[in-house]
This record gives sequence, structure tokens and C-alpha cells, in this order.
Amino acid sequence: MDQRAVEIVDLSAINPAVLIAAIMVAAVPIILAAVGELVVEKAGVLNLGVEGMMIMGAVCGFAIAIETQNAALGFVGGAFGAMMLSLVFGLLTQFMMTNQVATGLALTLFGLGLSSLIGHSYVGKLPPDLEKISFGPLADLPAVGRMFFQHDTLVYLSILIVGLVWAFLKFSRMGLILRAVGESHDAAHALGYRVIPIRLLAIMFGGAMAGLGGAYIALIRVPQWTDGITAGAGWIALAIVVFSSWKPWRILLGAYIFGGITVLQLNLQAAGVRIPVEYLSMSPYLLTILVLVIMSADRKRAALAAPASLGQIFHTTR
Repeated sequence: MDQRAVEIVDLSAINPAVLIAAIMVAAVPIILAAVGELVVEKAGVLNLGVEGMMIMGAVCGFAIAIETQNAALGFVGGAFGAMMLSLVFGLLTQFMMTNQVATGLALTLFGLGLSSLIGHSYVGKLPPDLEKISFGPLADLPAVGRMFFQHDTLVYLSILIVGLVWAFLKFSRMGLILRAVGESHDAAHALGYRVIPIRLLAIMFGGAMAGLGGAYIALIRVPQWTDGITAGAGWIALAIVVFSSWKPWRILLGAYIFGGITVLQLNLQAAGVRIPVEYLSMSPYLLTILVLVIMSADRKRAALAAPASLGQIFHTTR
């Protein structure tokens, strides 16, 4: 009788504490980019250039960190570089009134090309380390210490930023004005609010957050420079904004789900699961498509959640 070799999958090799810690790290770039895009869309602007801004943040952050040997300055440079690119988008869409969808896509293509040009001389170099926050004896706790108390500053800062954005939009006067601009820019203009400057500030904030996310990928997650290093993280961030129904705290949930899928597929490969690596690698993007299909199936609900003026061009003479 023929005997077939049976492959044994060793799932015990996956340490739950290490897996959860890895998920928290993998979710950081998506959280930052998504919360920035949420603020932009709350102001009524649709910026599809998140991927381009993220990769510009990655290359600017990596280059500055290498030149200064300071990871913190690298993050500042990444945020600034992406913010400058987002300002180009803002000037084109808000003053020259170009189509937001087309301009956002062009921004992504431009960012991918420019980052490849800038990053060419940094291939093979290693960035400086970013110091982790010390939690003292908490970091030595069994399992819990590894999961929650041994991370770098950006892991905790990303969660804090989500909380601050939630509080800003819900409780502050400026947050109310920003949401009013996103719901009806004509009504906000009639009340005396300066729609275009408000939207420009929101666009720049979104760019800075995307740049931080990109810099995190290049300086912490990889850490090295390669062309296309963001690998579609900006598109996932855009999908998570829709998945979250434009609510800040749901962004955390969505980012951890997508980050979990990314990390889990790597662990399954290491455990010896007999699934082609290509299928596992594309699983986060398949999930992105699935989420968008499910969310768009109920169009009335999606329309109620989205800002009413999202993607609409504003002109003061109308």
C-alpha cells in the first residue's frame, strides 16, 4: 500500500504573546495614515494619494535618519516631506480646483517615482535604532510584558493620536467647524468660516500622519530602504477609513485586523502551512477588497456615514 507523506504543521511554534506584539507593530503605519485621512475626509476632501505620501515619508525619514544618525529626526523629516507633498495636492485641488480623484492618483504615482530616485543611494544602509519606552518591572511580566510593555514610542503615540483626534472632532469648537465644512461647505462659508484654509490644514495634517506611517515602515518595521517599501499600506488605510465609518476608534479595530492578517500569514508560512506563499501574501489585500464590497453593499448606510460634501469642489463665488 502506498504511503503518502503527511506534512505536520507545528502551530505550537507560534507564540501568542509575540504574535500580538507583532500585530501592534504592524498596525502602526496603517493607524497613522488612516487617522490622518479620516481628518482629511471629515473636512470634505478625498485624497487618494495616501500611498504616495507614505512612501515619500518613508524615503525622507530614512534619508534624514541616515544622514543625522538620529531616528527621531528621521520621523520629523518623514512627516515634513509627506506634508509638503500633500500641500501640492491641496493647492491643486483647493485653488486650481482640479479633480480630487485624479490629483490623488497622480500624487501617488509622483511619490512612487520621486521616492525611487531619492532612495537609490540609500539601498543597503541600516538606520539608527529608536529607543523604546522603559516601563520598568512591567516589561518583565510573563506574556503581558512582551505584548504591551516592550514597544517603541510610536506604538503608543499612534493610539494616543487616535484618542486626540476623537476628542478634537467630538468636543472642540475647531473640530465642530471642520465637520461642518465637510458636511456642507456652502453653509459653513455662509456662516463666515474660511473653508479653503480649513481644508488645507486638514490636508497637511493627513500628509504628516501618512509620512509618519511611512517613516515607521522604513525605520522600524523593515528597517531598510527598498523601492515600493510601503507595499500598498496607503490603499489599506483608505479602505479602513471606509471600514471604520469615519469613526476614529474603529480605525484601531480595522488596523489591528489588517495588521493581524499580515503578521499571521508570515507566521503560518514559518509553521509550515501548505498554502502557496503568493496566496498568503495577497490575503491582506483580498480582505481589503472584501471589506469595501461589504461596506458598499449598503449604500444608504455608507452615504449616511460619509461626510456629505466629500470630494466636492468648493468655490466662493457659487
